[in-house]
Amino acid sequence: MADKRRAVYVISVAAELAGVHPQTLRVYERKGLLEPARTRGGSRRYSERDIERLFRIHELTAAGINLEGVKRIMELEDQNERLGKELVRARAEANEAVERTHRKYRRDLVPVSRAPVPYRGRR
Repeated sequence: MADKRRAVYVISVAAELAGVHPQTLRVYERKGLLEPARTRGGSRRYSERDIERLFRIHELTAAGINLEGVKRIMELEDQNERLGKELVRARAEANEAVERTHRKYRRDLVPVSRAPVPYRGRR
């Protein structure tokens, strides 16, 4: 599977894929909506993830949200994604800690005589 973060598209190709003018990409970058990679010479390079973000920006602006609102929504979506990944990691770590504890308890248990002891209730 190709890395979605690998920046391979020049600005004209990225703009064409997203259906916008290259100047629009520059505006989005100035507004903080996109952060394309840069070559050593300073040329912008866009990734599949950047193209996906462009489609999300278009979707939100088509719904009547201004660019500042789009920026805030996307920041919250990014934060939500990060927190979701962090939660998955934390759950995995917690499950592993529980398993380690269970393994330790099984090692430390001392067998009790198998002979049943009859219960003698209170008299």
